[in-house]
Amino acid sequence: MMDLVVLSLERWDGVWRRNQHLVAGLLAADPDLRVLFVEPPDDPIHDLRHGRRPGTGRGLTRIDDRLWTLRPVKWLPRRIDRGADDRLASIVRAAVETLRMPHPVLWINDPAAVQLAQRTGWPVLYDMTDDWLAAERPESAQRRIAEGENWLLQHAAAVVACSPELIRRKRSQRDDIVLVRNGVDTARYLAPAPRPADAPEGPYALYLGTLHRDRIDVDLCETTATALRGNAHLVLVGPEAWSAADGERVRAAGAIVLGARDREAVPAYLQHADVLVVPHLVTAFTESLDPIKLYEYQAVGRPIVSTPVAGFRDADGVVIAEGAAFAVTVASGIPASTRFPHGARPDAADWSERVAAFRAVLPGR
Repeated sequence: MMDLVVLSLERWDGVWRRNQHLVAGLLAADPDLRVLFVEPPDDPIHDLRHGRRPGTGRGLTRIDDRLWTLRPVKWLPRRIDRGADDRLASIVRAAVETLRMPHPVLWINDPAAVQLAQRTGWPVLYDMTDDWLAAERPESAQRRIAEGENWLLQHAAAVVACSPELIRRKRSQRDDIVLVRNGVDTARYLAPAPRPADAPEGPYALYLGTLHRDRIDVDLCETTATALRGNAHLVLVGPEAWSAADGERVRAAGAIVLGARDREAVPAYLQHADVLVVPHLVTAFTESLDPIKLYEYQAVGRPIVSTPVAGFRDADGVVIAEGAAFAVTVASGIPASTRFPHGARPDAADWSERVAAFRAVLPGR
């Protein structure tokens, strides 16, 4: 029997990202595997400061026979509570003991969450999904990330990265990083689905993904929504992690912001779109990514317009545009001349391939 403790940057919810896809695939492939999925801690003070209802954590929760989640709470900022990280590590250790996982493997996404590895000596797999050192973060957060990543690159039993660019950037610190890209649940994206009830009438261009200033170009979204107004809509599907002011600007320009949708509902929005868009910033941070939406967009075979961002700029069939030309290019593709499933890609990279590659590098296999 193998036990896996995943220190995730995301919750286990209906919006599936890399972690959920890989964990689900690993559980399906190994009937002896058990997983404790540790979500990011709730931060009540941060929630209150941003006008959100404060979270108070969630204890051990059984998702199925071999999968549990845990959401701790960080009650005070680290600058006030110097022992916050040690307490969070203790909460995870207590959950591991409750589940009787005597020798788990630790899978870390957040390089700032190394205390558990340092305190336990459990074998570690470090899965790099983003270059957080290239993201805009407060100095104290950047310092914690840098210290954690340096430790992980020196001590982890295995290191995986989702993009060749991440491997290139970290090669001087570690020369055996394994590339495991992202993918798509191909069969589900190829199965025709009815038009979503909350999709706008008429043609629309669609962006799928978290709405966050790290990635998305708010000015470009506003410009594109304005260019489409009267003939079509820009539709944004994904969790809103930008500011309220950003959301208001884009909505005022005519965009329809639907928010997060369950993974089972997502393919329908893509299949019925006239154009799929990627209004991303091109920065050192976005250059490190392997966007999951690339594989999802490719699977449904709809026309794609993207800024020259990593992944999309080298993909077949993607129209690259930037600046004022982006909105013009999107508008010129609406309405699309063909509908789904014309152009659908059954050869899109499936998550099953990625699960097999990931499983091969897990410590203790």
